[in-house]
Amino acid sequence: MTVEERLRELDIELPDPFPALGTFVSAVRSGSLVFTSGHVPHHAEGVVTGRLGDDLDVDAGRRDADLAARSLLATLRQELGDLERVVRVVSLLVTINAVSSFVEHTAVGDGASDLIVQVFGEKGHHARLAVGVSSLPANLALEIQAVVEVM
Repeated sequence: MTVEERLRELDIELPDPFPALGTFVSAVRSGSLVFTSGHVPHHAEGVVTGRLGDDLDVDAGRRDADLAARSLLATLRQELGDLERVVRVVSLLVTINAVSSFVEHTAVGDGASDLIVQVFGEKGHHARLAVGVSSLPANLALEIQAVVEVM
């Protein structure tokens, strides 16, 4: 089954790629690796804002991480032309806007990791770091960044 067929089977629609808002690009390829910029959770109403442990709970954070992963996949599809070119998702960084007492970073990060593994299967298993920070630009709920091996 191709990645696009798996997306349809899972009823996952990827959004339009989110534009880079600054002096950077959304993805850079160096040899067989693609490094993505931070991808944020967004939907038709706009970007998701708020702090985990304050405005948002763990379930909301997981959903937001899933949305950010969809955005990341949309960028990869645009960059590569075809998600079949993904050989392996190497690593994922999940940066979470959280209050200092928040300790469920791993559970939030699983929202992104679960989607990536669902879509890519074995080649979607990746190394990951999930961290909390005291703020993100525009009060974004979280950002995810990936390193992906491609052919």
